[in-house]
Amino acid sequence: MNHASCAADRRWSRRHLLAMTGTVVATGLGGCLDEDDTDVKPATPIALDDGETCDACGMVIADHYGPAGQLFYAVDDADADGSAQFDSLTELLAYHDHHSDQGWELRAVFVTDYSSVEYQLEDRNETTHISSHVAEETFVDATGLYYVVGSDVMGAMGEEVFPFSDRDDATAFADKYNGEVQDWETLSPTEQ
Repeated sequence: MNHASCAADRRWSRRHLLAMTGTVVATGLGGCLDEDDTDVKPATPIALDDGETCDACGMVIADHYGPAGQLFYAVDDADADGSAQFDSLTELLAYHDHHSDQGWELRAVFVTDYSSVEYQLEDRNETTHISSHVAEETFVDATGLYYVVGSDVMGAMGEEVFPFSDRDDATAFADKYNGEVQDWETLSPTEQ
């Protein structure tokens, strides 16, 4: 092999190496810059005990009876966190159904877990109300809970659904205060 062909082979090898390196770098950057690959922090529940208001009715969440909830949606606006808070799960469900119909993508939903708190029942004006619990640790992922629907117990906005992480707790509540036990998919058919 002569000197000229060795030099040509080195140039080709060098060009080939540079092209390959450029392709690898471009592919790597493309993965980092891909619009579908967003760096979204996982949604976590927050305490609702500092004057936060309900996104449906505007009432101060901590001041009212019943379960509270939090929705987190995927949003394109960098200034928005896509969250909404509620003093009633009936309002949360209506809000979620409306926004699901608009194409909003749910990232996470958290609600009060009555299996994890010492709840109180209070009779006022011949109506039984359940206590509210809005500390951060009282909220859990809503999609794995059991819900008592149609009971005689009321929440912030009247008739309410009550979430429990323990099915036996939900069944005992439904047996004592009427109602039936459902799961998240039944309550929120848009998630199926």
